[in-house]
Amino acid sequence: MALSGKFLFLVGVLTLFCTTEAMKSKVTRMQFYMHDIVSGPTATAVPVAGRSNFTSPDPIKAMFGSVFVMDNPLTMTPDPNSTVIGRAQGIYAMSSQQDEFSLLMTLTYGFTSGPYNGSSFSVLGRNPVMSEVREMPIVGGTGIFRLARGYCLAKTSSMDQMDAVIGYNVTLLHY
Repeated sequence: MALSGKFLFLVGVLTLFCTTEAMKSKVTRMQFYMHDIVSGPTATAVPVAGRSNFTSPDPIKAMFGSVFVMDNPLTMTPDPNSTVIGRAQGIYAMSSQQDEFSLLMTLTYGFTSGPYNGSSFSVLGRNPVMSEVREMPIVGGTGIFRLARGYCLAKTSSMDQMDAVIGYNVTLLHY
């Protein structure tokens, strides 16, 4: 009986050690650029809903309620011809009626090349577009980013009318 008790204790300690080691989190930091093209024949973000028959001299109020679906390329640099490392896919909606132009974003950033190939993380949050730097929460992930949480800092790199290149600095905590 004493031998089996020691054996069970040893198995319990090993299980606890292995579980603790497996649950140690990793931190990944990365930077990339998203190209959001709303105009022209090669648009990567298109409106799918909005208010009809509503006009306002205030562009924020006029856009309130508009919803866009997007499939934007992610690149290593702000240059649209730089290496594509993935796609940002999801929905953003114009969510402010007041003085600040803000979006509600539900996006998944999926990687198709490089060290994160086949992995993704998701962002769900408010994006006050005209702020110099916007912070949004990361709420999950897949692949090497499974169970991810963290945040991303977005900063507009360039803008032409409604088309924009946005730089992302991302900090992910994952297992």
